[in-house]
Amino acid sequence: MTNGPQNVLIVEDDKQTRDLISRYLRDHNLSVDAVANGREMDRHLSHGRVDLIVLDLMLPGEDGLSLCRRLRMESTTPIIILTAKGEDLDRILGLEMGADDYLPKPFNPRELLARINAVLRRQASGLTAASAAARLTFQGWTIDLRLRELRDPEGAQVPLTSAEFDLLQAFCERAGRILTRDNLLSMTRGRAGASFGRSIDVLVSRLRRKLDRTEGTSVIKTVRIGGYIFTPRVEQA
Repeated sequence: MTNGPQNVLIVEDDKQTRDLISRYLRDHNLSVDAVANGREMDRHLSHGRVDLIVLDLMLPGEDGLSLCRRLRMESTTPIIILTAKGEDLDRILGLEMGADDYLPKPFNPRELLARINAVLRRQASGLTAASAAARLTFQGWTIDLRLRELRDPEGAQVPLTSAEFDLLQAFCERAGRILTRDNLLSMTRGRAGASFGRSIDVLVSRLRRKLDRTEGTSVIKTVRIGGYIFTPRVEQA
C-alpha cells in the first residue's frame, strides 16, 4: 500500500447516495472522488491513481457490469459493486466479471467502509506476508508474493484480480488440504465479507479458467463436503 490516504473512486449516478458515501469515507481518512457515469470514470482514471473503485451496477449509459468487465481487461484495481437488494444474479455476474466484493442496497455506510478497508488490508497483508517466502512454484507456474504476480510455465504473466490472487495464495499456502467455502471466505474476505458462499465458487471458476491447461482436469478439485483442495505440490522458490 502507498503512503497517505488511500484513493477511492465512487461511480454512482444518484447524487444523494454519492454525496453521502463520499462524506462518510472522507470522515474516515480516505481520499474520495465521485463521478456519475462511466464516461466520467474513464476521464478520472486517465488523470490519477485510484486504489479502489466502488461501482454501482445500475448506471445510465454503459451499465456497471459492462464497466466492470472493461475495467478488468485494463487493470487489477479492486472493485466493490453495489447491487439492488436481492439481485443475486447481478452479484454473481459482477463477481464473474472480476469484482472483488459486493454490497446490496440499501446499505449502512459503515459496512461499505468495513468492506473497503478489508479489501485494502488484504492487499497490504499480502505484501507483508511475502517477506516470508518471496515466490511459490507449482507445476512450472510461479506466484510472486511481493509483486502479486502469477506467471505461467512459459514465463508469461497471467492477470489476476486482487480477489483471485488472494484465493490462489490461500490455496498454495495450504496445498493438499481440504478447505471449505467458509474457510476460504475467512482467508480471503475476512469478517467483512458476507457469507455468500457462491462468491467463492465464482472465484474458483475464474481461477480454473486461468490455470487449467488440459480439458477435463483441474488443479483445484471439488470435494463432497462443500469445499475444495489444491492438488499440485507447492514449493518455495
